[in-house]
Amino acid sequence: MVRLGDVCTFYSGTGFPNIYQGKADGKYPFYKVGDISRNVLSGNRELKICENYIDDDTVTKIKGTLLPPQTVVFAKIGEALRLNRRAITSHDCLVDNNAMGIKSDDSIIDSLYFYYFMCNVDLQNYCESTTVPSVRKTRIAEIEIPLPPLAEQRRIAAVLDKVSGLIAKRWEQLRKLDELVKARFVEMFGDPVSNPKGWNKGTIRDVVSEVKYGTSRPAVDGGTYKYLRMGNITFDGNLDLSDLKYINIPDSELEKCIVRKGDVLFNRTNSKELVGKTCVFDLDEPMVIAGYIIRVRVNKKVLPIYLSAVLNSRYGKQTLADMCKAIVGQANINAQELQNIAILIPPIELQEKFSNSAETVKKSKLTIQQSLDKLEVLKKALMQQYFG
Repeated sequence: MVRLGDVCTFYSGTGFPNIYQGKADGKYPFYKVGDISRNVLSGNRELKICENYIDDDTVTKIKGTLLPPQTVVFAKIGEALRLNRRAITSHDCLVDNNAMGIKSDDSIIDSLYFYYFMCNVDLQNYCESTTVPSVRKTRIAEIEIPLPPLAEQRRIAAVLDKVSGLIAKRWEQLRKLDELVKARFVEMFGDPVSNPKGWNKGTIRDVVSEVKYGTSRPAVDGGTYKYLRMGNITFDGNLDLSDLKYINIPDSELEKCIVRKGDVLFNRTNSKELVGKTCVFDLDEPMVIAGYIIRVRVNKKVLPIYLSAVLNSRYGKQTLADMCKAIVGQANINAQELQNIAILIPPIELQEKFSNSAETVKKSKLTIQQSLDKLEVLKKALMQQYFG
């Protein structure tokens, strides 16, 4: 076992002023934390998807740190840290100052072996004890990595790579089914901006009966209720219960923050890239939501699945992004701002047809998800065997 600090080079992220953002081509990709998540969720081990590029002159102006190929990158602060997502750089690039990178010594550590080792490290165990989780280089440098001979490292990496490839295929199948639902939405309702089908117009305020914030109470071990936080809502509009906490709530406060089947959940505070994540709570077991989530209950004008689909559509994502353009750091969209968003209000009968179509897709996704879960269990067992 050796310390990472003795066999790795650490790279800091770079501040990225707004005036340099938004360039679609250039010499160096500049990855934000949200880009890391999007690449991982798209099944990419290597960073490929990027929305910002810069050239040498900009690197100089912002005093940027270039990360070389085969550097493992990850979020170092905030809710994104808890997600424990890792990716590898494939060329010289930069990451924002909410992320960091670690490059192993190629002469003694196989880069793919190192990547899988880092995937097995739960960074929450190395966080500073503050309200916002964060990790420092000094803590990570003390982590020890087992170093078998290079040939054995490559064998281990190949085994894990095979399982990971199967997992990536399942994720791709799920992604295509999500895209099918989005395509069906546009086919049935048309573009929300041009409104080619001439539907009635309104705002979210017109179609909701109740809007409530979650609780600010902390999670506790052995709590009575399952506790949904912003990490439990995915960017694509699904509910992810893989990292679930528990909470105790007095009966007098329960109705304010409990969610039931059919409620729409909206993530009101997050990074600019992730704020506004939305899903429908479709489980029979009631749960409690944290304060960074808004519980929305619709009236008879729309179905929950329709409202969620609007906010997860290209129009919805762009609208939310435009609302946060001038924000620096964490973005927040409050209940009033959410209710001001313009939407189309098509006939409820057509919404029901869309709901039935989405439900059929959901059943297909369930079968794929069960296969995915088995593969994830196998991979976890192998990681434990190889890395402890």
